Amino acid sequence: MIDFSKNRTRESRAAIERLYITMRHLFIRGTYKPMGVSGKSLIESLLVLEPEIYGSIKDPEKVELDGLLYVMERLPDGIEECRFIRLVTREGFEEAGYEPIVPPKRRRNCFRIDKNRMYIEMTRGRSDIYDILTHLTFLYIESDKIKNKALDQKGRVSEDWMKLKEVVKLEESETDFDEKRAAVYLSNFLGRTVHETQEGVRKFEKGNNKHSLYHIIYWLGRIAIDEAIKNLDKEISFSANLRDSVGRHIYGEEWATRIKRFLYEKKWSKRPIHVISANLHSILNTLYGFAALKDQPFKSIEELAIETSQDEEKELQSTISEYALQHGMYEIGDHTGTNLSVQIFDMDLIEGKELCPELKEARLEGERPVLVVMDYAFGEQAYECMDELLKPLELDSGNENFNIRSISIVGKAGILTGDKGDIMIPTAHVFEGTADNYPLDNDFTTEDFEMYGHPVFEGPMITVLGTSLQNKDVLNHFVTSTWNAVGLEMEGAHYQKAIQSAARIRLSIKRNVKVRYAYYASDNPLKTGSTLASGSLGLEGIRPTYLISVKVLQKVLY
Repeated sequence: MIDFSKNRTRESRAAIERLYITMRHLFIRGTYKPMGVSGKSLIESLLVLEPEIYGSIKDPEKVELDGLLYVMERLPDGIEECRFIRLVTREGFEEAGYEPIVPPKRRRNCFRIDKNRMYIEMTRGRSDIYDILTHLTFLYIESDKIKNKALDQKGRVSEDWMKLKEVVKLEESETDFDEKRAAVYLSNFLGRTVHETQEGVRKFEKGNNKHSLYHIIYWLGRIAIDEAIKNLDKEISFSANLRDSVGRHIYGEEWATRIKRFLYEKKWSKRPIHVISANLHSILNTLYGFAALKDQPFKSIEELAIETSQDEEKELQSTISEYALQHGMYEIGDHTGTNLSVQIFDMDLIEGKELCPELKEARLEGERPVLVVMDYAFGEQAYECMDELLKPLELDSGNENFNIRSISIVGKAGILTGDKGDIMIPTAHVFEGTADNYPLDNDFTTEDFEMYGHPVFEGPMITVLGTSLQNKDVLNHFVTSTWNAVGLEMEGAHYQKAIQSAARIRLSIKRNVKVRYAYYASDNPLKTGSTLASGSLGLEGIRPTYLISVKVLQKVLY
């Protein structure tokens, strides 16, 4: 009897491999046309894979709205209007007077050179490049659906298309238009009901997009129509400087050197140093929130975190940051292109009695530690930055090693065995598509979190090439096969590779350095409506984020 699930899993894994190889080939080649032979190879592989995050991508009649919103929040405003997309490194566009465009959900500098050209800075390595190429391929699949509905059998634009064009013109001139009628016109090209279309319009209005769904659909269709009728081909290219820089750790080295030089100049290289990869609010708020907001009646760090997250004016968070800067926190902003800001905390200047209730037993006697908190890395960038950070600082007088005692990763990941907001404790990181695996002696255990009554899962985690390159068949294989994976993420194997190299080969840090990994579930890609495209965690994410952050600090300070 044929096992169709296994066949489907093999097809999906082969599609991921083809996507990966094709993207790498196109990157080396330097340019390709998305609707040419090479581009269609990417499209075919993505359609075979049918990633969960892109929903109804394979349905030729329906435009995928949740996936489109997810992608547009990670691409620069106006990209739907551009025929030429060029991926570059830091090449002086700001100095030349171009104003950077930064996507709301993915921090990268982008530059609109003219009405047809968008240049996008890639400074986070191959993962960033593959991520954006996958998103662009999805966009072109959806734009082709729109084009097919806008043209009749003789290749002429339809009357409905001209009506949608009128709506977009009225919107651009800030002139009122009949929204009910406009939704009907738009629904014809989305293949959606009027109700679904209106809901999609509202989602885009609530999102972080500068342009409306009307505008985005019209321009995606218009560029595709121009390509079909006028032979105005789209093109994606990669600058020579970008192709030369990938894999060379140019940005990671500069970023890490600034941090290490700061620590050296403060004469902190021999003090206990604890490196933490996390967001830039949970550690800060846990250490300083109660002292900075001592007039507020908070009973727990979770209450404080909820209140600060709901403060639209950000006054509470600003108060905490200002207090922290006066009491031992230092900020190292990013000017290197990594988009990884850093906070450094001198625990000598923190009063134990002012800490949150969850840290009331903190022991601050003797030599106090220094905490280096770095923002989330992205995929392969995690290896580049951690590898450079754990190297000695090169000085004229010789190399200076640092007394790194622990490395903690407070991450977010997709869960395969539970729900959004649950916690995962990895016992190993398995790198998707390779034989690489990194077992680890995790200083975190399930007992650390079960005491709070919070759901927690322990087991191997898969480090994937990209969250947008996964489907249910592949993910089910990770769960039901002997891998017994509990979740998937993009940085764990990269971090662990750098840590093991430093501890076991370079010997730049101690072999017994404490390593802690804990992830909270930002999504469950196996559950419809719980993928990343369904929206952020919101308040649901506060409890697990702060549980992990508190536990990191307890391990460091107790």
